[in-house]
Amino acid sequence: MKAKYWIPGCAIASLSAIELGLRLLGFGNPALLQTDANAGYIFAPNQVVYRFGNRLEYNQFSQRSEQIDSAKPEGTFRILMIGDSVLNGQNITDQKETIPELFEARLLGIKKQVEVLNASAGSWGIGNQLGYIRKFGTFESDAVILQIGTHDLLQPPSSSAGVGNDLLMPNRKPLLAIQEVFQRHVSPKLSSIFVSNSPAGVPVSESQRFMENMQRFEQIVALVRSKNMPLFVLYTCDRADLLPVPNQPKFKSEFVDRLKALKIPLIDTHAAWSTLPKTRVESYFRDWVHPTAPAYESIADLVFQQLCIEKKLVACGGKK
Repeated sequence: MKAKYWIPGCAIASLSAIELGLRLLGFGNPALLQTDANAGYIFAPNQVVYRFGNRLEYNQFSQRSEQIDSAKPEGTFRILMIGDSVLNGQNITDQKETIPELFEARLLGIKKQVEVLNASAGSWGIGNQLGYIRKFGTFESDAVILQIGTHDLLQPPSSSAGVGNDLLMPNRKPLLAIQEVFQRHVSPKLSSIFVSNSPAGVPVSESQRFMENMQRFEQIVALVRSKNMPLFVLYTCDRADLLPVPNQPKFKSEFVDRLKALKIPLIDTHAAWSTLPKTRVESYFRDWVHPTAPAYESIADLVFQQLCIEKKLVACGGKK
């Protein structure tokens, strides 16, 4: 066979094999997002995708949860959890290994009908959580748990500008898996070499950002309490809050004081993990903020222990 035939043939066969291999890993089939006037952006409803061996399902309310009835079924104990990528679990976490699913599994040991809803998206701030509740409400839940991290205390609401434009916020499937790999992993590294990301606009002080987020937080509190629902905060710390040695995160003290004034119970991973051996803490982070699988288990235990063993919920035998 002449070179002009076998060389292109080998190239096509190689690319086809690479494309197939990448698709088997889940590339080419990302979970899609869409813009939202209230929350900034949410996951497109009613989608199930498989990425890197993990199942990702989003229901009709853009929650990383199974389909639910908007009206809570009789006899069902329902908890609404709202947060960012820590709660969501992202592509690297299977549906059953997310914090809400692990917490639900623990609740099922003491209650027959349980739903723990996972309303979350990557980079959501407190303002995005507020927008979600304004849009969808609280689903007749028996309790609401807000997952708020150290970085969330100073983070402004994430906008919808990146949806369809940011490579990490797709609103449509790529034509090829190879295309997605290049756009998500190769292109950003090349861009960082040649493009300067200089901050734009008028800088806002950290104190001002914190106060603005506390105003948004108190709006959430008002909305939840208007439904006569218990509200809890799950505080998730960053890696730098514990390593190389535990330290006090900026504005955490002010936030805790605000929670005490509002009489909102706190589930605090920072306090719980500060007493653990350094090697254990190191195993709890896969980057600067995102937990590993053992950390998810630890967080689910903390939530279960403080909400149930301490009997702060009806489902666990206590009082609201």
